[in-house]
Amino acid sequence: MVSKKVLVIGAGAAGMMAAGTAAQLGAKVTLLEKNPRVGRKVMITGKGRCNVTNHCDVPTFIANVPVNGRFLYSAASHFPPEDVMAFFESLGVPLKTERGNRVFPVSDKAVDIVDALRAFVLDSGVTIINETAKALILENGEAVGVKGEKENYYADSVIVACGGKSYPLTGSTGDGYLFAKQAGHTIVPLKPSLVPLESSDTDCKSMQGLSLKNVSLKIIDNNSNKEIYSDFGEMLFTHFGISGPMVLSASSHIREMPPNRYRAVIDLKPALTEEQLDKRLQKEFQQNANRDVSNAFSKLLPRKIIIPVLKRWGVPFDKKCNVITREERHALCNLLKGFTIPLNGFRPIEEAIITSGGVNTAELNPKTMESKLISGLYFAGEVIDCDAYTGGFNLQIAWCTGRLAGENAAYL
Repeated sequence: MVSKKVLVIGAGAAGMMAAGTAAQLGAKVTLLEKNPRVGRKVMITGKGRCNVTNHCDVPTFIANVPVNGRFLYSAASHFPPEDVMAFFESLGVPLKTERGNRVFPVSDKAVDIVDALRAFVLDSGVTIINETAKALILENGEAVGVKGEKENYYADSVIVACGGKSYPLTGSTGDGYLFAKQAGHTIVPLKPSLVPLESSDTDCKSMQGLSLKNVSLKIIDNNSNKEIYSDFGEMLFTHFGISGPMVLSASSHIREMPPNRYRAVIDLKPALTEEQLDKRLQKEFQQNANRDVSNAFSKLLPRKIIIPVLKRWGVPFDKKCNVITREERHALCNLLKGFTIPLNGFRPIEEAIITSGGVNTAELNPKTMESKLISGLYFAGEVIDCDAYTGGFNLQIAWCTGRLAGENAAYL
């Protein structure tokens, strides 16, 4: 039997999954990767630990993909998170499940996932070529190959899996969108997702490097005064605004960011009710009765946020604790339970973990990942207009779309 020739562009999560899958089904697979090493972006996911997937069922996974989640139903049902976990464990990578059902390698090393994928690809018989794809070769409404920097490569089907535009140093420079446009596809406008947020508030810069743990965060739409996101966990102040796990997640709930449309509201003491916090403040002020109020916060707040809190409170720094009024104390309670940061933009797409936007899902077959416009052309991973919240859901998109594209591209 003649083997089908499959070309895969991009040796990231989706590309390696697609290439290895197609090769296991008997296809003769060539994987083009412009970086000297495969899996560059996988190496930095989960802060270098690699949040492989989320240990959840398919409906939960779909619910965590706010952009075109339903499009992924076939792919996710065909290769759900539990099968992804079994796949990596079969490759010799033991996994563990942490808070929020996030799945990591037991070693906490992303390199173990990359090494396992590379071995899977090579053991399946894939040929990896260090090459930059420049354009698709299209003939009579079919994808028949790829023009490379060094030479042309011909195949029976082509899988585009070269990522989005986030983290361009890993090779995600938006090439996949150019290939899709060349094939006549519509590209949904790109925007950063899972990205830090900018603020014009100078307090952020003065608190640069301060990491807050066990705080709650709300994002409020100033137009409607409605809460669009809330979470509990960690966040970080930076020279440009705010970042950290909760902030990255919050960013994917904001579709557009005109200046002053949104504000972040931080509860610095979420474990205490207002009454409990008021009692705590009374206690601190009693213990520091004859001291300046500016010296009474060392046990209450991290050092870097004390001055911003005092400035916003408006009470003179040298006012003695024993003359703080009930009204001033209540105002401080409100401030600590609702420390507000105005938001005025996303950080650049180059700093985003995920690119939102991409190849229009209406132009792809959700059961195969094949283009509806060009036969033999498939898409997988971040190049497609699907993106999810943090917690392993975006890598799950890569695994399941890569698997489906690889299987279908390999069929004679």
